[in-house]
Amino acid sequence: MASLGRKMLIDGEVENSNEGDVRYDFDLFVIGAGSGGVRAARFSAQSGAKVGICELPFHPISSEVVGGVGGTCVIRGCVPKKILVYGAAFGPELEDARNFGWELNERIDFNWKKLLHKKTEEIVRLNGIYKRLLSNAGVKLFEGEGRVVGPNEVEVTQLDGTKIIYSAKHILIATGSRAQRPAISGQELAITSDEALSLEELPKHAVILGGGYIAVEFASIWRGMGATVDLCFRKELPLRGFDDEMRAVVARNLEGRGIHMHPQTTLTELVKTEEGIKVRTDHGEELIADVVLFATGRAPNTKRLNLEAVGVELDKIGAIKVDEYSRTNIPSIWAIGDVTNRVNLTPVALMEGTCFAKTVFGGQPTKPDYVHIPCAVFCIPPLSVVGLTEEQAIEQANGELLVFTSSFNPMKNTISGRQEKTIMKLVVEAETDKVLGASMCGPDAPEIMQGIAIALKCGATKAQFDSTVGIHPSAAEEFVTMRSVTRRVDAAGKPRTNL
Repeated sequence: MASLGRKMLIDGEVENSNEGDVRYDFDLFVIGAGSGGVRAARFSAQSGAKVGICELPFHPISSEVVGGVGGTCVIRGCVPKKILVYGAAFGPELEDARNFGWELNERIDFNWKKLLHKKTEEIVRLNGIYKRLLSNAGVKLFEGEGRVVGPNEVEVTQLDGTKIIYSAKHILIATGSRAQRPAISGQELAITSDEALSLEELPKHAVILGGGYIAVEFASIWRGMGATVDLCFRKELPLRGFDDEMRAVVARNLEGRGIHMHPQTTLTELVKTEEGIKVRTDHGEELIADVVLFATGRAPNTKRLNLEAVGVELDKIGAIKVDEYSRTNIPSIWAIGDVTNRVNLTPVALMEGTCFAKTVFGGQPTKPDYVHIPCAVFCIPPLSVVGLTEEQAIEQANGELLVFTSSFNPMKNTISGRQEKTIMKLVVEAETDKVLGASMCGPDAPEIMQGIAIALKCGATKAQFDSTVGIHPSAAEEFVTMRSVTRRVDAAGKPRTNL
């Protein structure tokens, strides 16, 4: 056990790291080696700090362990999900290929286990890369569960149950979030996104509860692989918080691809039967499924961190309260990423980790900038947005807004015969001509929106969009050729038809 008066290094050496007469094992100890924690640890070490980080081990064949260097995004989130999205997209693409001259006479089978194996191989590879990134930066990795036991002390429970306390001048909490389960009778029969990424068998019939990005993404994945999918959600449209017009587009596309939509619906009971899981809804419907997925949100991972005992303030859902520099009410303790429940996106956690390292060890106090953060929902086809939704722009408007939209059949669809339009949208402040928000639902939307995000970050005007030469033929050129106003919203916030 290390004390505040004596620095015990892992290899048994004794070294002094003085701040006055106080000595610490580390300048920084990070709990959680996800995207944000790894970024903060590496950049802090590159600024000369002595850094330790702890994380639970990763078991590729188990969905029970919540650990793994790389965190949720790499191990059981963005990366494996995107791999499954790619896999699911090939089925409809093969059908579309027929009208492009491809003769698919032989039966085409889908091998779920092969894709699962390839997905796991990629996760293992990335897990190794993240470990090497830490090692190359000089960060000491401890495999075990960490918790805060003092303003400058972290207790790590190792794999064999041994508990060791390390002292640090600064502690950074980057433990992310975990999937939640609603209190529904028979909830133990359902799975969360963690297990959904590692199912031994591809479901034949899946029922999904939830209307967020995880729900619509898994609906697209399983439907694309041939499963029957029922999607139940509480609101009239999925993807609450996104632009209402684009939400309707996504709902229409999901339905067009064969997903059974159940708006304003929740589940009341799950019962195990010989036929499968009997799912009852609050409308009296009964569905039989072999998999039920709860995609009903995530909660900050703070329960096992001992934070209340140390005095770190949490909000009502258990998220860590931090200031604009990611510092808690305890001066030596900081937090970044989903555990703070600010903007829960991997690139945001990376930004917060970078800002933390600059602030604490780089001599450059830096606040994370949450303006114009782009994001994407990887349903099929995907939705991507940046800036304000039309509803947010109306709420914040000081004057008239101009809304530009474009709806068209992508060239690929005109040949394949797929009835699925691409929709694009720009929200513009009339007085300044500034583009306040952009959104797109259609093939390659996330790749296109990344470039649009740079333009909005630079304060681009609609005139600058209009003066940009398009790439032809491409879908992206529509963003620089939308000339006619679809509708205007007056200063009182009331939409009116453009004359």
